[in-house]
Amino acid sequence: MAAKPVVTFIHDLRFADLPTGVVQQARRCLLDLIGTAAGGHTTDMTRIIRNHAARHFGAGADGGARLLLDGRRASPVGAALAGGTMIDSMDCHDGHVLTKGHAGVAILPALLALVDSGCAIDGREFLTALALGYEIATRAGIALHTTACDYHNSGAWNALACAALGARLLRLDEDQTRHALGIAEYHGPRGQIMRCVDYPTMVKDGSGWGAMVGLSAAYLAADGFTGAPALTVEGDSVAHLWHDLGDRWRIREQYFKAYPVCRWAQPAIEAALALQRAHNLSADAIERIEVNTFHEGTRLAARYPANTEEAQYSLPFPVAAALVRGRLGAAEVTGAALADPAILRLSGSMALVDDPQYSARFPAERWARVTFVLYDGTRYTSEPAIARGNPENPLSDDELREKYYGLTEPVLGEKRAARIETLVDGLTDQPQTLPELLDLILESP
Repeated sequence: MAAKPVVTFIHDLRFADLPTGVVQQARRCLLDLIGTAAGGHTTDMTRIIRNHAARHFGAGADGGARLLLDGRRASPVGAALAGGTMIDSMDCHDGHVLTKGHAGVAILPALLALVDSGCAIDGREFLTALALGYEIATRAGIALHTTACDYHNSGAWNALACAALGARLLRLDEDQTRHALGIAEYHGPRGQIMRCVDYPTMVKDGSGWGAMVGLSAAYLAADGFTGAPALTVEGDSVAHLWHDLGDRWRIREQYFKAYPVCRWAQPAIEAALALQRAHNLSADAIERIEVNTFHEGTRLAARYPANTEEAQYSLPFPVAAALVRGRLGAAEVTGAALADPAILRLSGSMALVDDPQYSARFPAERWARVTFVLYDGTRYTSEPAIARGNPENPLSDDELREKYYGLTEPVLGEKRAARIETLVDGLTDQPQTLPELLDLILESP
């Protein structure tokens, strides 16, 4: 499909326009996001936001939308807020290196809220809308980082994608769609993400608020509310980021995370695990660890996390947990793992070194090198490593499905998790099964 102006693309994109690889990637993104939601379902952050949405975002006379993995009803904007925050609570969702953040975490909850509140579509249109969201969000994110002097959270730009989905499914006209994008950009939560990196808390990446703002923008535009032009979409300085809509598919540039922690920590995790395997070392043999990485990675400095937010925004703790336990899943960044003395000893031993060479290559590339110092004085240094899961070193379908089941089975059970996987795989050939899929991912476990 030839490149189209943004508003035309939002309303005219059809399933038949999607290349096969884009459809496949949309299904991968969908399954991974559902798994991440399940992994975050039991966090305190998720419990608080779900109760907040149920209490303070009334469903209204039209019945609203169900909260993700909860079943209670709230307004669509409240459901989007709760769903985005739930996914954000377990940091293993997809992302893009140039946005330095995440698109799907807001797109999926906004789309679910729209559909569950009455926007009737089938499975093919669902995948089309999901892919559309990634195209808008990724470009808006790159545009914001190109034009703004500060590093903003993902909610600042994935809000525009949620507004675009609202405009499409609510059938707004061209002017209303432009206003929706403008409202979303103006009111998007431009939180300074490095504040959360330095002081990890439940505000995290702001994507729940991005989903809420984006849907609110679409509903407001439908009622005649006006917004300033979205400069990240219409500005001359970012036109080059939008001219290839429908030709270059940014959804295919997303990375998938192997571990439920900040992406910036994952090169060090890969380097440490590779070094441990190469020398057949137990964690007990390691006295201390040195990590050379890019500056932003060294800011993930929490060594003794008090909660899962601090553990997920740490570099030393997940590296230590992976070395001690031989794995790094949700169980290693929650609950009893936070008090594991073997993990805490190794985490506390870790020195983080700002490497100018690696810092110069961020954000397009994220590198780390790890050195172990053993109790007998022996030093082992790894090869430079990057995180797995990028387009150039992707996680296999088997790895993604293993990750999905590791996150979903403890929460949803094997049977329900397997049925969700089957329905996601079949959305193209059996698009009429979307209502069943919605029930399985919206109702409480």
